[in-house]
Amino acid sequence: MDRNLALELVRVTETAALACGRYMGRGEKDAADQAAVDGMRKAFSAVSIKGTVVIGEGELDEAPMLYIGEEVGTCRPDDKEVDIAVDPLEGTNLIAKGLPNAIAVIAMAPKGTLLHAPDTYMKKIAVGPKAKGLIDIDGPVEKNLKAVAKALNKDINDVTVIIQDRPRHYDLIREIRRVGCRIKLFSDGDVAAAIATCFEDTGVDIFMGIGGAPEGVIAAAAIKCMGGEMQGKLNPMSDEEMERCEALGWDKENVDKVLTLDDLVKSNDVLFVATGVSDGELLKGVTYLENNRARTQSVVMRSKTGTIRFVDAVHRLDKNDILKETLAKHK
Repeated sequence: MDRNLALELVRVTETAALACGRYMGRGEKDAADQAAVDGMRKAFSAVSIKGTVVIGEGELDEAPMLYIGEEVGTCRPDDKEVDIAVDPLEGTNLIAKGLPNAIAVIAMAPKGTLLHAPDTYMKKIAVGPKAKGLIDIDGPVEKNLKAVAKALNKDINDVTVIIQDRPRHYDLIREIRRVGCRIKLFSDGDVAAAIATCFEDTGVDIFMGIGGAPEGVIAAAAIKCMGGEMQGKLNPMSDEEMERCEALGWDKENVDKVLTLDDLVKSNDVLFVATGVSDGELLKGVTYLENNRARTQSVVMRSKTGTIRFVDAVHRLDKNDILKETLAKHK
């Protein structure tokens, strides 16, 4: 993957973040999502790729979509063919309520190497590099937690598990508490939560729970860049979700297959880019400044080199034609 593409992708996530950032706290999650989609789609038109969206926005949210199968980029004959996974605004509820950890995110890999995950739920477990090879999604919760504690040279009472605050996780939460670990609950945004396991300063040691399968693939791309580990299993919760699985070739016999990191992201040449929309533990959100300026912070990861870069930028909102057009549409 051409490393110069990384900066081009940063411009795409920056545009999405700037387009939807003005909706923070306004209670308009669909409008914010539409602004992010419009900004990302428009910015992609200047990127020198022949991209196909294989992970788009989820129908579970009834959201405006960068739809699966959509072609993005300049799409010239000599452009590199790539798979694209996007979430123009991960955390629509977060931005609508003015809460932290909303991000705009893209993963990119060579064509045919990102899992075409159905729009359903997925059981997931993820850890950082130090605990790689020691987790088992089918194993007992206690065994996984003790393995992580040992790998990190921590007392079991000092291990922090991040898990989404949902009724479906209440039994899991009770089991984690019985073992004695610390728990950090989050409301929305499980891409940011999963990749937090790979950053030591977040204090997060292991991610567990059930969330969106498309978000699982995006998170897996970042975790692969950082040398961590993730496993997943499709977890359809209704007949409709099972039908979505079957439409993509996941019948009842193989829907329970354990998906390793290499199943989720087959290539070792992956780019992952995210820009903060609201302030979070990993990234600062969009800050609007005087004189029609705004500041963003992004992270760029490249699996081939293991490089992780943080990009701070100040934008002139009146001098970027793509931004001007998108922002004018969403006043």
